[in-house]
Amino acid sequence: MFDNLNDQLEKAFKVLKGQGHITEVNVAESLKDVRRALVDADVHFKIAKSFTEKVKEKALGQNVLTAVSPGQLMVKVVHEELTELMGSTHEEINLKGSPAIMLIAGLQGSGKTTFSAKLANYLKAKKGKKVLLVACDVYRPAAIEQLKVLGGQIDVEVFAGEDGKDGKDPVGIAKKAVAHAKTMGHQVVVVDTAGRLAIDQQMMDEIASLKKTLNPQETLFVVDSMTGQDAVNTAKAFNERLDYEGVVLTKLDGDTRGGAALTIRSVVDKPIKFVGIGEKVDAIDVFHPRRMADRILGMGDIVSLVEKAQEQFDEEEARKLQKKLAKNQFNFNDFLSQLQQIKKMGNVKDLMGMVPGMGKAIKDVDLEDDAFKGIEAIIYSMTPVERENPAILNGSRRKRIASGAGTQIQEVNKLVKQFEDTRKMMRMVSSGGKGKMAQMMRNLQGARR
Repeated sequence: MFDNLNDQLEKAFKVLKGQGHITEVNVAESLKDVRRALVDADVHFKIAKSFTEKVKEKALGQNVLTAVSPGQLMVKVVHEELTELMGSTHEEINLKGSPAIMLIAGLQGSGKTTFSAKLANYLKAKKGKKVLLVACDVYRPAAIEQLKVLGGQIDVEVFAGEDGKDGKDPVGIAKKAVAHAKTMGHQVVVVDTAGRLAIDQQMMDEIASLKKTLNPQETLFVVDSMTGQDAVNTAKAFNERLDYEGVVLTKLDGDTRGGAALTIRSVVDKPIKFVGIGEKVDAIDVFHPRRMADRILGMGDIVSLVEKAQEQFDEEEARKLQKKLAKNQFNFNDFLSQLQQIKKMGNVKDLMGMVPGMGKAIKDVDLEDDAFKGIEAIIYSMTPVERENPAILNGSRRKRIASGAGTQIQEVNKLVKQFEDTRKMMRMVSSGGKGKMAQMMRNLQGARR
């Protein structure tokens, strides 16, 4: 995400590299490129202009310490202003209420229904809440069925209207759903509403009526981040009618520009609370302005990476693995287990991009969601004894394994080498060997091919 913006900002900062001190001339030259980068990222020109003026004022007002170059100072100031532009601090959703009601609004195609399920999954898995999903999109074909399928995937009850006239009344369905939630002990109610291809009076009247009736703790506006300024304009129109509590940006993983993420807060003065980063029900992140500024400037997002790792962390397994590493007993069963843990954390390339300095190193490495598919096939083609004792993998065994995995022996040889590299890498992570880690990822891609 934000690849184009990241590249252009990096070029802008190069103007100050090698400069001995900050001057109005070299700052102006650098900020001209920063402004152009923001406009290219679909940030409104007036916001980009205001942003660079603030950066200029702050940069010229600081003394450059001997240990800090002008380029480094400029990155620091731009980072602070990007964080401010996106809202400064993270704002939690309000879960007070019996039950707490979350009303989800937005245009058709923005990802409301999918987000509703993602939010329910987040509240259930991360917050320990009993959640009820409510299907109030009574117009879009198969919308109710879609929500029921998603609810089934995460084991969350879905409340929908009955066939007939009552089943076409969103307000009536929502009122019955809240009564049902109180009876059944649901702590949070997530209401998915209808969208349109464009803003219209009927749509606005309906969502306004739902908000007035339900008096929700949170009304969240869902918008496709890839629509850029159109997303911002739509957010403004909805906010003028609904006065919602927060914004949800979907499809952020495919947004190379970043205009919506950078602009919405300053236009509607409402926080971005969640971002969608994929199609799976767990592909949702809480929005943190400072962490997003880190990622835009290529600094990684190590805090989010650690949090994702902790969600999959098994303390007992970690102790066993540590003992195996100390005795050089790390085997293919352990290797497979680690791959599966990584897969649970999310897209591999996005995860590696969270490591400071790694984004550029793996930029041209093609790591897809199924990057480990070929590797897993090879490991599953080994016998239990072979997985536990990698040293016995001689030529004949490797040939049999390749045949069983439907691949070439060269691929098995590459994987065995990658396995040894991983052993080394796991010892070196704590000492920050990023260059070697990047090479390891390239080797991994080679093994997959």
